[in-house]
Amino acid sequence: AARARRPFRARSARSNAPRHMSLVRPRAALTPSLSATTTKSCRVRAPSGAVRPSGASSSRRAAVRARGAVKITPASDINWSALGFGLTPTSHMYVATCERDGEWHDGGVVPYDNLSLSPAAAVLNYGQGVFEGMKAFRTVDEELLVFRPEQNAARCEEGAGRMSMPPVPRELFQKAVLQTVSANRDYVPPVGMGALYLRPLLIGTGAILGLAPAPSYTFLVYCSPVASYFKGGQLTPIDLTVEEAYHRAAPGGSGSTKCIGNYSPVLKVQLQAKKEGFADVMYLDAKENKYVEEVSSCNFFCVKGKTISTPALQGTILPGITRKSIVELARSRGYTVEERNVSIDEVMQADECFCCGTAVVVAPVGSVTYQGKKALFCDGKVGPVGQEMYDQLTGIQQGRIPDERGWNVKVPNDYHLAK
Repeated sequence: AARARRPFRARSARSNAPRHMSLVRPRAALTPSLSATTTKSCRVRAPSGAVRPSGASSSRRAAVRARGAVKITPASDINWSALGFGLTPTSHMYVATCERDGEWHDGGVVPYDNLSLSPAAAVLNYGQGVFEGMKAFRTVDEELLVFRPEQNAARCEEGAGRMSMPPVPRELFQKAVLQTVSANRDYVPPVGMGALYLRPLLIGTGAILGLAPAPSYTFLVYCSPVASYFKGGQLTPIDLTVEEAYHRAAPGGSGSTKCIGNYSPVLKVQLQAKKEGFADVMYLDAKENKYVEEVSSCNFFCVKGKTISTPALQGTILPGITRKSIVELARSRGYTVEERNVSIDEVMQADECFCCGTAVVVAPVGSVTYQGKKALFCDGKVGPVGQEMYDQLTGIQQGRIPDERGWNVKVPNDYHLAK
């Protein structure tokens, strides 16, 4: 916490780039692919007297460089009605660096580009990294709003502590997010057609061989315009299957941290589930294998009458900002919200179920399949509670409903040009 409050010095991204990593270069200096630094580090020097590569080999190397180029689609060329949840690189990103002493250097907004780093970088070898997921929205008045950035800043700070990394000061985190949105203003979708998804990323980029914290770190924020996460469009009910053999997290582990290593292990089960026709997977607790924890990348709620239940945060579940917002909204609208152990048997008897998260927003659950039995909810349609929560949440995010709690932060015009 003490580190989090240390002031940061404003320096250029280039001057603060550690020797082991080339962060970004001005776009004019880029070749259409891997940078000169990256290409040079990957080249094997021929021994003295050896036959030099032919012209054909040089052509192949040029082709490899061309394939690695970062292609930026102008915002004016984007078909907003065809957006899904895929990566559309935007024009700019934000980069800052930090040495082991914990003092952050504010690098600022730079052109979007690939990173070049040592093969011995801690993030590549030991997975030392955390990330966040956030969204910015355009209003009918052409204002840009970021939803609850201080919550993400706090969670990133906690995650950094869990992963033995210097925390990003909260004021720097929020400044980075707002400046990234400002620099990519044209990429924020029109009202009602999506959002600008923001990905703050804190990684150990310093080179290290033995298991230990990295000697230096990089904090960056990139973004992409997105729409619905699941196929079929927003508010299309999804079918879930319950996993019993594999678990997402265990007591005493890192399940409550948004660290990079928590996500790829679910892919094995998720891919199999999709082959069987399911949209995603629901995971049970690792101790008793009977209490619901999370879906692969989102929190879970079930409804019985006027009571909404969601698994309690006990160290194995990610404390989602969307989850927290729905709990607060539901209570303010007269629902009883219980944060407790929720058994899978209880879920199978629920009136309604839905998932939530920054990416999925609110996703109604059409069915849950457990041990060969399938429970259908709301006749496979959107349930009334899920619809109400979605309308309230997105109404606030898009400025259509008064923001009485002060959740939104407005992005000043040309904020990325501010010192």
